[in-house]
Amino acid sequence: MREMKDSGIAWVGNIPTNWGCKPIRALFHENRNKNIHGTETKALQFKFGTIVPKQNFDADEDSYVANTILNYNIVDAGTLMLNGLNLNFDFVTKRVALVKEHGVITSAYIAFEVNDKKSVLPEYANYLFKSYDNCAAFHNMGGGVRKILNFDELKRNQFILPPYHDQKKIVSYLDVKCNEIDSLSADIQTQIDTLEHYKRSIITEAVTKGLNSNAEMKDSGIEYVGEIPAHWNMHPLYVYFGERKHKNSLGKENNLLSLSYGNIIRKDINTSDGLLPESFNTYNIIEAGDIIIRPTDLQNDKRSLRTGLAKEHGIITSAYIALMPTKPVNVAYYHYLLHAFDVMKVFYNMGNGVRQGLNFSEFSRLMVFEPPIKEQNEIADYLDAKCSEIDKVIADKNEQLSTIEEYKKSLIYEYVTGKKEVPTA
Repeated sequence: MREMKDSGIAWVGNIPTNWGCKPIRALFHENRNKNIHGTETKALQFKFGTIVPKQNFDADEDSYVANTILNYNIVDAGTLMLNGLNLNFDFVTKRVALVKEHGVITSAYIAFEVNDKKSVLPEYANYLFKSYDNCAAFHNMGGGVRKILNFDELKRNQFILPPYHDQKKIVSYLDVKCNEIDSLSADIQTQIDTLEHYKRSIITEAVTKGLNSNAEMKDSGIEYVGEIPAHWNMHPLYVYFGERKHKNSLGKENNLLSLSYGNIIRKDINTSDGLLPESFNTYNIIEAGDIIIRPTDLQNDKRSLRTGLAKEHGIITSAYIALMPTKPVNVAYYHYLLHAFDVMKVFYNMGNGVRQGLNFSEFSRLMVFEPPIKEQNEIADYLDAKCSEIDKVIADKNEQLSTIEEYKKSLIYEYVTGKKEVPTA
C-alpha cells in the first residue's frame, strides 16, 4: 500500500504522498471567447453531465437563434463546463461536463480550460470535478439568493494534482469502467422504457376497448381512438365532471399537494424551498376523488405527466384544473382514460395562446366514454392491479439504476483522490 498524506481538503482527506495540490487558478483559465460576430453556428447544450449538439436550434433559419448565439461562448474539445446556477436546489444534478467538439454554448455556465495539457489532462480534470460535484462541494461556494458560482470564486479552491503518468492511467481505467457501467445503465433504462410503454398500452386498450374481447364494437368517430364497445355512451367531459374552485382564501388549509409525474404527492408547506410562494391563499382546496389536470405549456413535450388522481383532502396550485364528479362514476376509470389521452398527446391540440394553455370551459368539451358503472369498476380494478405489478418492477429497476450510479460515483472518487491505485495489467 502506498504512503498517504493529508490533502488539507475536508471532503478528500488523504492522498498519495507523491501527489500535490494546487489552486485552480494556477492550472486553469476561464474561457470568455464570445461569439460576437456570429461566425460559429454549431450550438451545444449541457445534458445530464455531457455536452451534446443542440437540436432544433438553427441560426440560419431563425433570427432569434442567430441573435442568441452572439452571447454564447466559443468552446473546443477539452473545455470544461460547470453549471454554477441554483446551487441550493438539488434538482440540478451532474453539473460538470467535458466538451468533445468545437461549437458554441450558453455563457450562463462556467467555461474553463487547462493552461498546460502536458501537466493536466482535461479528461482527468473532468473526473475530478465530477467528484467535487458528487460530494456537493460546489454547494458551499456560490453566493447570492440563488447561490450562483462564478470562476473567480471557483479558482480559489484546490485541485488535486497527481503526476501526469498517473493521470493518464486513471483516465484510461475510469473510461473503461465507466463505459461498462453506462452500458449496463442504458440496458436497464431500456427495460424501464419498455415497461412504461407496455403499461401505457394496457391502460389505453382497457379504457377504450373494455375487457371483453368479444364485445360488439362501433366507430367512436374519434380518429385517435377508433372503435369502442357498441353499448358504451359518449359525451363531453362536462356531462360527468364540474370544476372545483374553492380557494384557500383564509389560509387555514396546510396539507400541500403537488402533481408529480402522474401522482398527487404531499409537499412540505414549511420548506424554505424558493420555488414555493409566500402565501397559499390562492391555492384550490381539493378532495379525494378529484382528477387534477396540468393544462399549461401544452407545447412542452416533456415526459412529466399531466393528470393525477387526488387521494386526500388538501390544497394545490390554482394553475391546475380540478375536476370533481357530478354524477355517479368511477373516478379511477376516468383518470385512467384521461391519462391515456394525455400520453396519446390529445391535449396538445386543444390549447391556445403563446403558452398553449387550457381552461375548464375548453377542456370540458373533450369527448369521453361512459361504460356501464359495473364495467367502469371492473376496468379500474383490473388496471389498479396490473399497473401495481408493473410499477413494482419499474421501481426495482430504478433502484438498480440508483445503486449503479452510486457505485460509479464511488469508483471515480476513489481513483481521482488516490484512495485506490489503478491495477497493473
